[in-house]
Amino acid sequence: MENNKSKWSTEKLVLLALLTALTAVLSYFGGFIKIGGLASISLTLIPVVLGAALCGPSAGAWLGGVSGVVFFLTADAAFWLGLSVFGTIVTVMVKGIAAGFLAGLVYKILEKFNRYAAVIVSAIVCPVVNTSIFLLGSLIFFIDTVRGGASNEGMGTFGYLIIFFVGLNFVFELVVNIVVSPALFRIIKIKKK
Repeated sequence: MENNKSKWSTEKLVLLALLTALTAVLSYFGGFIKIGGLASISLTLIPVVLGAALCGPSAGAWLGGVSGVVFFLTADAAFWLGLSVFGTIVTVMVKGIAAGFLAGLVYKILEKFNRYAAVIVSAIVCPVVNTSIFLLGSLIFFIDTVRGGASNEGMGTFGYLIIFFVGLNFVFELVVNIVVSPALFRIIKIKKK
């Protein structure tokens, strides 16, 4: 019995290590798929959802945190850090950790009813939480920049946030997460059997 538990722990650690590496690479290089000139889709949340579903909420939080830490090594971080170091650190880390943790928690609650429905809901929760906390952080820490941009565009603050800070990226990321995360989850589960 103890041997099975150790084996499962080793499998889980190996899977988490692989997902950590994938999250780091996608976070550093952007993991973006460009869609014309309109938007780009970040694939970074897919390994976060998978880790949250396969290894639990704490693994989801870990992967979200890894994504956040790696973000600070990218060129994009300079812009946000220039606006507010504290605000950027809080927003980036909280959104990643919370998105991963809550995706794992939702999966854990729903898996007893249906594992595949649970991973789909987790794939929805992760980008929704991530984007919601980003918007909240933008309103709290970057409001002067948001108001300035909104004024230049002749728009309201919230409309500017939605169009220029979130845009179609959120919609595309949500759809990709809903399609790709459950598919990869199913492949991993079949491979394990």
